[in-house]
Amino acid sequence: MINTKVNFAGIEMKNPVTVASGTFGYGREYSDFFDLGKLGAVITKGTSLKPKSGNKPPRVCETASGMLNSIGLQNPGVEYFAQNDLPNLRKYDTKIIVNACGSSIEEYVELCKILNTLDIDGVELNLSCPNVKEGCMAFGNTYEGVRKVTSAVREVLQKPLIVKLTPNVTNIAEIAKGVEDGGADAVSLINTLLGMKIDINTRKPVLANNTGGLSGPAIKPVAVRMVYQVAQAVKIPIMGLGGIMNGEDAIEFMLAGATTISIGAGNFVDPYTSIKTIEGIEEYMKKYNIENVTDIVGKVQMNF
Repeated sequence: MINTKVNFAGIEMKNPVTVASGTFGYGREYSDFFDLGKLGAVITKGTSLKPKSGNKPPRVCETASGMLNSIGLQNPGVEYFAQNDLPNLRKYDTKIIVNACGSSIEEYVELCKILNTLDIDGVELNLSCPNVKEGCMAFGNTYEGVRKVTSAVREVLQKPLIVKLTPNVTNIAEIAKGVEDGGADAVSLINTLLGMKIDINTRKPVLANNTGGLSGPAIKPVAVRMVYQVAQAVKIPIMGLGGIMNGEDAIEFMLAGATTISIGAGNFVDPYTSIKTIEGIEEYMKKYNIENVTDIVGKVQMNF
């Protein structure tokens, strides 16, 4: 017998596999392919206090072993989510984690006050959003910025709090310490890497926003390295993501220190990627006679 259950930030999950924010919508499209109840958790599309129209198109393009996106956090707002999307998600036997985004500390706080009243299992705070009040710098770029917004949300949120970090920093371990010191229950990494693609015929960037977030297998080695570094720096659990396409990729992240993992761009390649990843983890456990999936977390054996 194998046990794939994990306790992540106080959220009891049947397995460590989730789906990354922005790649799964609110679950409706993928429910045509499989029972969402098979997932450890569903992380919703980024949800803001008010509706957002997002960036102008084109907003997505393919790259070598990955994709660029510049959606601009388009979403219908938390009120619409609560009335229309949450009831549908609650039909399934899975945990629901809402990705929360904002452009100021005040917005994050007001949004999380509302999320605190909803029938959800946790909140993933997206700290890659522009901080309009601070010259459009991202909250997630400094230790102090991360600590301040995390601490402010922690004061009003009673539900498990996960903070999602940008990899576009010089010292990811220091930024993760800001998450821990701010009182979060867990950290999630990595979000997309900043990238650009140019059409050599028009000599213009392919994306209307010029730059976008790079995701997919191309970023996996960077993500695994950052998860390992953060695991050495903080005591709170880690959700690892970035280019996971199968069970082997997931195991790699868990050995590096992730308790749970999240499927992002892989959902676009194959809508069954998350289910195949769950099966791949189970096969690995059977192959190496691992009883509890948590026994592999952080068990990488470094060459020194």
